[in-house]
Amino acid sequence: MMKLLMRSMTELGSRKWISRLTGRLAQSSVSQVFIRSFARIYRIQVQEAEKPISEYRSLNEFFTRRLKPGARLIDNDPATLVCPVDALITGAGPVKSGTIFNIKGQDYAIEELLGCSPRAAKYAEGFYLVLYLSPTDYHRIHVPVDGTIVERVHFQGKVYPVNEFGLRHMKMVLSRNERLTTYIRYSDGEVAVIKVGAMNVSSIKYVNPLAKDVKKGQELAYFEFGSTVVLLTENHTFTLRKDLIPGMKVHMGESLGTLRLPIS
Repeated sequence: MMKLLMRSMTELGSRKWISRLTGRLAQSSVSQVFIRSFARIYRIQVQEAEKPISEYRSLNEFFTRRLKPGARLIDNDPATLVCPVDALITGAGPVKSGTIFNIKGQDYAIEELLGCSPRAAKYAEGFYLVLYLSPTDYHRIHVPVDGTIVERVHFQGKVYPVNEFGLRHMKMVLSRNERLTTYIRYSDGEVAVIKVGAMNVSSIKYVNPLAKDVKKGQELAYFEFGSTVVLLTENHTFTLRKDLIPGMKVHMGESLGTLRLPIS
């Protein structure tokens, strides 16, 4: 009964007008008074922020803050795929016959996740990582590999929560929510960076200007409030770092594993 009530309340909260209203409040100067409390409650490492906390004019400006130069180290080994965000790994594993299995008890078809893109076949036997950003985290998204942006796609959708409850109890959240997908071609393959919107996320935005040719660690986009990134690698091109498992915390710029040539 409680689960049904929570699901019904979440369905109501998934309306975009609620997220837009929350976003307007967070962007207003009125919200500045909440910044210190927000930082304290979520134990945010304010010393890493680009500016002193008093200089942020709204909660949204603080939430989408940049970090000080050098706050994150980028693994520059050409063979590595680096983490695009600070996040918790909530899923990782091989894609099998076009399906991601058992993300909090649910299976996801790559074709649906990618919005029936003709590129889906490239990832049908690839590898996936689901990276959840909580309010505690730094919310800018960075480029995971040196390469060229070959396509960007925006999918309209719901704004269900992507936390533990949302992923486990709401139907197919990752492929029903609003998404921005960026396809990046590198020397020997392609990766898809799928940015998934969530409840109370007023928007997902690309940085401006966004270059076509990109480097590891370069800013790509940012979330306004917490959400999830799904990272896909092309068929037979990636090996996960041996010590990484779901439930581990990762940081932007650290190696997730090694890239290799596709099997012809």
